[in-house]
Amino acid sequence: MNEEQTLCLADPNGPVDLLGAYEVVQDLFHVHKRALDNFRTGEGMEWGEHHKCLFDGTERFFRGGYHANLVSSWLPALDGVVDKLTVGGRVADVGCGHGASTVLMAEAFPKSQFVGIDYHGPSIETARERAPKAGVSNASFEVAEATSYGGGDYDLIAFFDCLHDMADPSGAARHARAALKPDGHCMLVEPRAGDSTAENLNPVGRLMYAASTMIRVPVSLARGGPALGAQAGEQALRKVMVDDGGFTTFRRAAETPFNLILEARL
Repeated sequence: MNEEQTLCLADPNGPVDLLGAYEVVQDLFHVHKRALDNFRTGEGMEWGEHHKCLFDGTERFFRGGYHANLVSSWLPALDGVVDKLTVGGRVADVGCGHGASTVLMAEAFPKSQFVGIDYHGPSIETARERAPKAGVSNASFEVAEATSYGGGDYDLIAFFDCLHDMADPSGAARHARAALKPDGHCMLVEPRAGDSTAENLNPVGRLMYAASTMIRVPVSLARGGPALGAQAGEQALRKVMVDDGGFTTFRRAAETPFNLILEARL
């Protein structure tokens, strides 16, 4: 393999782990009949009803971007967050899945405390197994809904590629606002998307639309949610965070070819 192929296909700790995307595709074969029914009925399908390969593949696919950007550029783009975490802060990682983002932050900021939160119990079990293996003792994990997890006085609450899946994203925003310190930050990492369909008719947008209609939208619909989807766009997310969630400021802090990094503050 050449250098570029090796980077994408043979380096699980690099900036791209393309094999994770193939695990996601594998899941779609397992749920093919159910996916067809979803299109006909709109009933949706819970995250936990998918094959295990979806959970593994999602982590692998997104983890590369977190390795490449989270500590080096995304957190520094939030005004004052790195300083707070360096001396010791409190962070909630909502919708953490297997905890890759939680562990990565815990490794970088050993004086801070991190809690990973997800409503999918098996994913939390995996996160609890992996954190000690990574050598971090400042990360814990709990099974809870995004609208009702415990704790408060957080310096940072983060949603990594998950707010658009939720049954009640506005409720999750309101709960995050209530759980933050007055000077706290809420960070959304969302797939890069424009505010109109036409803006998303590009290779990245087509990939995200495909995954969204088969996986993301049904997860929200299964609980009667608004089904924002992976191509929600900044305008729709602003409505969730500001108009519905009660945050007073909202800005695009950073971006990559695949992600928007959005910051909301009280």
